[in-house]
Amino acid sequence: MSAPAVSAPAVSAPAVSEAAPRRTLPNLSRLRQPLLALALPVAMGIAWHLLTVGKPYSLIPPPAEVWTAMVDLAIGGPEGDAFSGTLLTHLVASLTRVFGGFGLAALAAVPLGLLIGRVPIMRQLLDPTLQILRPVPVTAWLPLAMILFGLGPRSAYFLVFLGAFYPILVNTIFGVRSVEPRLFEAAAMLGCRGSAQFARVVLPAALPSIFTGLRLGLGFAWVVIVVGEMTGVPTGLGAIIMEARQLSRTDIVICGMIVIGVAGFVCDRAVMLVGQRLLAWSPSHG
Repeated sequence: MSAPAVSAPAVSAPAVSEAAPRRTLPNLSRLRQPLLALALPVAMGIAWHLLTVGKPYSLIPPPAEVWTAMVDLAIGGPEGDAFSGTLLTHLVASLTRVFGGFGLAALAAVPLGLLIGRVPIMRQLLDPTLQILRPVPVTAWLPLAMILFGLGPRSAYFLVFLGAFYPILVNTIFGVRSVEPRLFEAAAMLGCRGSAQFARVVLPAALPSIFTGLRLGLGFAWVVIVVGEMTGVPTGLGAIIMEARQLSRTDIVICGMIVIGVAGFVCDRAVMLVGQRLLAWSPSHG
């Protein structure tokens, strides 16, 4: 009597069908973040449209009028005015002042923060004065800046420098003060002593905090650019915002605000990407 044949187990249909949806999950996860990021701006735009459209006496123009003004500001139009086609000129002027003041602030704040954070006598000498000056808002420096540097771009550079200086300085000091003391002991055992520890121990260990300060400093530089360009400069995003305010061109004011926000966001993303590349070893920046 022959043994009964054993049939091979059949592959169930659900097991085959479940594999297909799993392949689409990575695509959905990639779309999730940009969709969430766009959700709030789209909701704000819809609310803005509903609150302003069809109201000719509203002080705030609807989004369609702002978009028309943005296109005219960027590339000009048939009914051109003083603002038509000037966006690139103003954007380049503001970028030059932002990165000029930010670069000067970084060159001054990083070495000073390393000294204050590591050398006790420098901390006792400089830290009290800097902590007194730090709460003074940039707008309070505006009259003094115009007296010291006159009307023009030099005052704007100075005010942007002030806006970026303190975030970089404070985060650099924090990074230096947070370095593990055992690192200095280990470096000394390997023959690294004195000023050599700045380059080989202090700077690498404090670099994540320094990069955080650079991001904050660049953000504050964009915050104060409008104040910096209230010093009589003819070009710049802050300059056209102030001029449009005087002419009651609220659409141009909103366009300038949007461009500043987008430019600041792009600059922040660029600094963050550079930090991720240089600080891939750091858990907080990897």
